[in-house]
Amino acid sequence: MSGRVVVLGSLNVDLVTRVERHPRPGETVLGDGLEQLAGGKGANQAVAAAAAGASVAMVGCVGDDAGGAAYRRRLERLGIDVTGVRVSAGVPTGHAIVTVADGGENSVVVIPGANDLVDEREVAAVDGLGPGDVLLVQLEVPRAVVCAAVRRAAGRGARVVLNTAPYAALPPDVVALADPVVANEHEMAALAEAGAEPRSLLVTFGANGAAWDAVTTPAHVVPSGEVVDTTGAGDAFCGALAAALAHGASRGEALDAALAAGAAAVRHPGAQPDPELP
Repeated sequence: MSGRVVVLGSLNVDLVTRVERHPRPGETVLGDGLEQLAGGKGANQAVAAAAAGASVAMVGCVGDDAGGAAYRRRLERLGIDVTGVRVSAGVPTGHAIVTVADGGENSVVVIPGANDLVDEREVAAVDGLGPGDVLLVQLEVPRAVVCAAVRRAAGRGARVVLNTAPYAALPPDVVALADPVVANEHEMAALAEAGAEPRSLLVTFGANGAAWDAVTTPAHVVPSGEVVDTTGAGDAFCGALAAALAHGASRGEALDAALAAGAAAVRHPGAQPDPELP
């Protein structure tokens, strides 16, 4: 029997434009169009886990605004439980300003908004987790809340997948509870510099694949002409990984599923498939 995936994290409305190249400091460049798309690392990962067949619940905060309402409706349409997505009055839903250059590389500025209001009420959402279930977290919501949720979920026997993005230092016991900690090369270096000692470390190398402790798997090759937008590829990886683990997959199987999802993500615009928010 498959376990559930609970994702505690951010929900953002992404404002996306395309540019020929990213500007240098002090330089202005012209953008081509402006789209309003679904984003936020937490919700991106929840959507990817649901697409991989997992039973998924999203936990986080949105503002009492049109963007937040549209986002909740979108997740419900995708079969994701939004009972744990709290609506906070008086603050906007989180936003991200995303520029995508020719070739698909992106730069992102995040305005947290309601994501900063995630608190102990959201931690309570993990109380129903147990053995076989997976808690998936990232670091776009307050770190104290992430740490409390990780400790509580692990104490109930659930597996914790911790994506250290955007990087921030965490207490050693929280890092040690994750199986795995998912980090890119830069985050891996920051973990090492901080003296963190994950008991299970999965490092992603972009087009060069990934390594989970002693298990190394090559990337699913995407020809350069098929790369549309790299936004959300890492989130697709994490969501598919969590779904595979909740289904009982081995490390190798879960890693291959995650790499396939990451490769598929770069072939479409936006951080999620069909990400338009009305």
